[in-house]
Amino acid sequence: MAAPHPDPVHPSVRRWLLLVAAMIFAMVVLGGLTRLTESGLSMTEWRPLFGWLPPLGDAAWLRLFDLYKETPQYRQVFPGLTVDGFKAIFWLEYLHRLFGRLIGVVFLAGFVYLLLRRRLPGRLIPALIALFVLGGLQGALGWYMVASGLVDRPSVSHYRLAAHLSLAMILYAWIVWLIARMDRPPAAAAGSPAGGGLLAFAVYSAIALTILYGAFVAGLDAGRIHNTFPLMGGALVPADYLQPGGGLADLVANPVAVQFNHRVLAVLSVLLVLALWRRTRRRRGAAERRQAGWLLAAALLQTALGIATLLLFAPVWLASLHQAGAMLLVTAAVLHAAARHAAVRNP
Repeated sequence: MAAPHPDPVHPSVRRWLLLVAAMIFAMVVLGGLTRLTESGLSMTEWRPLFGWLPPLGDAAWLRLFDLYKETPQYRQVFPGLTVDGFKAIFWLEYLHRLFGRLIGVVFLAGFVYLLLRRRLPGRLIPALIALFVLGGLQGALGWYMVASGLVDRPSVSHYRLAAHLSLAMILYAWIVWLIARMDRPPAAAAGSPAGGGLLAFAVYSAIALTILYGAFVAGLDAGRIHNTFPLMGGALVPADYLQPGGGLADLVANPVAVQFNHRVLAVLSVLLVLALWRRTRRRRGAAERRQAGWLLAAALLQTALGIATLLLFAPVWLASLHQAGAMLLVTAAVLHAAARHAAVRNP
């Protein structure tokens, strides 16, 4: 017997969540841009309540510049930076933080409005509250990341950078999942999902690990070494993959090992997606087949962007496109998971 269809969701709920998802997408790309331009450490204070106000007047700018001159980045990377140069990197990081606050305002205002208008289905409310809480934690995690580059080193911890990016991806993927599943019945009522669960899980896991290692590459600036493909240092496995005495920590701390692992995971992801696409072609579900095709296209595009970024020594514009490609890949993976989750076996 066909599963009962859930109560229809008001179109305004979908539009609101689509807006929030688009803003998070842009926020991740903007965050990557602040890192690529060395702007992320220009703001040395975290004022979550009043930090939305820009510097007003020369005295305010000089105070912030004096604080910045105490940082390792100024002393080791930009020792001759002027106030005007400081303003150039400051505004990008300011925009990044301001946009993060704007996302929180849009989410909270939309939630309250739709709740008061009784347009939010009860089944979505717990997830939306959890998303808001995690969004607040994301802001705190962002400062925790920035703080790691203000004491002894002129760059942030690549572990904290990876954690910050990972939480952003989780928030984005969760919202895309809610949108994709919004008008579908609960899984228990929809029937059993189609087979191939192990392969699908392997695909999603490989993509997640590839993105995680991409964050390590970014944090360690490992994209500017061994700028050849497919060989690294003239070999499939570079001679400096493991450093003497490095141990297992080298797998996540040695820039050469991190870049190599990122490459291997990227190729593995493409191969797994290709296998999933071939398997899905034999299924009857048109939605799942279509989403598998988009997932393969996104994986191939992201791989091409990654190789081009590497070969061209990571120019800012291309590295930003590569970050956007990761977001597209996550979108395609979530939409495929939603389509697969909705697939049912014919009796």
